Order: sequence, then C-alpha cells, then structure tokens
Amino acid sequence: MPDLTDDQLHRYARHVVLPEVGEEGQLRLLASRVLVVGAGGLGSAALTYLAVAGVGTLGIADNDVVDISNLQRQIIHRTETIGASKVESATATLRALNPEIVIKPHPLRLDRVTARKIVDDYDLVIDGSDNFATRYALNDVCYQAQRPLIMGSLSRFEGQISLFKAYAIDALGAHGPCYRCLFPSPPPADIAPGCAEAGIFGAVAGVIGTLQASEAIKEILNLGTSLSGRLLLYDGLKSQFTNITVKADPQCSVCGHSH
Repeated sequence: MPDLTDDQLHRYARHVVLPEVGEEGQLRLLASRVLVVGAGGLGSAALTYLAVAGVGTLGIADNDVVDISNLQRQIIHRTETIGASKVESATATLRALNPEIVIKPHPLRLDRVTARKIVDDYDLVIDGSDNFATRYALNDVCYQAQRPLIMGSLSRFEGQISLFKAYAIDALGAHGPCYRCLFPSPPPADIAPGCAEAGIFGAVAGVIGTLQASEAIKEILNLGTSLSGRLLLYDGLKSQFTNITVKADPQCSVCGHSH
C-alpha cells in the first residue's frame, strides 16, 4: 500500500492523528468507493463530509435540477446553479472542496434495473432519495449485491437513519434486518407526504445527512458500533435521539428464511 503524499498528510492531518484512523485508515478511505443516491438535503451533507474526508471515489445519482426552493437545505448547490443538473452542481462543489478525489456523476433516477448496473461498482451505498420506489429498489439490489446500505429519511422536524446489511451472517448464524423487515411496503401517500407537501426544517437534513457520512466512514474503517439492527430517530424540536432495536423478519420477502 503506498504512503500518503505530503499534501495528503497535511490535508487529512486531523484524521491521521487519530490512532483509530491513522495513515492506514486514511489510505483505506482514499481507496474506497461510495455511491450517494440523491443530491438533495441528505445527499448534500453526506457528500460534503465524504469528499473532505478523502473517500477516493464518490458516485452521485440524481436526475433532478436545482430549484430555488432547494437552497434552504441542499447546501451543496448555489444560487448560480439554479436550473442546472443537481449532479453537475454537486460535482462542481465537491471538486472545489477536494480536487484529488474522483467524482462519478450518474444523471438518472435509480430503479431496480439501473441500480443493478451501478451498485456493483461501489463498496457502500447511501440512500438520500426522496421516494419509496427508489428506497425499496436500493434495498433489494444492495441485499443481492451484498453492499451495506445506509438509509436516511426526513419529515418536518424529524429524521431517521439506519444501516442495512442483512446478507452478513454472524457467529451464531443470524443476520440483521433489511429495510423491508421494518417497512414491508410503502405507506399511503397521505400518511407519509413528501417535503413539498409537509415541509422540512432545513437543518434536520444536515443532521441526518452528516450522520450518514459518519456511519459510512465508520463502516469503511470498521470503527465503533454499527447502526445495523438499530433505527436511530432524531426529533429536532426536542433535541432528542431515540434508538429502536430492529430485528430481521423471518417472513421478509427479500431476506427471510424462505428466500
């Protein structure tokens, strides 16, 4: 494994000085490949912190364009990029922050077919999408491809995050849940309206997106306690985090015993 250059030692000095990361961990980050689906509120924070942390290859999947209403929470975009592709806008920001990493734009909406073509090229996937169709497709494809999936979602003043890798079997022969173990099917639209209808407290997107980046870096470096098997809820009005233990569903249509 090559050594860090002098410039890299300087850029990532605050990582390298951590015994839990060190030069070896930073080199591992530089060799890693992370796909972020959605360059919106969650993706903005996640992509920014992954880029400055030195994740060597970042994929960005999004088929939307920047709207002025996005700027209240989607901090990766700028007023001057209104009307531009979100993937192009995000790529320009990230390259300005860290020109040595590789950015791979995927200007498309992921479904089961397109996700299968892309996910295999990455070590880990962050779901910052804003629709259930993409979320379920990513869960199914990541399970099949054996890639960790870090899900984040937002509603008004609240957010939630978890990590799914149900393909991983522990020493007792058990595995954790996938997204469908928690939510077998999408809720009705009137129960889970989108941000445009329900609104979103902008900074909450930053909290959850930053946590997604943190969990991704931990997973790459094998640090700390994983969120696999836990759903972390954040209430922005109460400034409160709540951990909920979640288990694999034996009857799950994706990772259950019969599959």
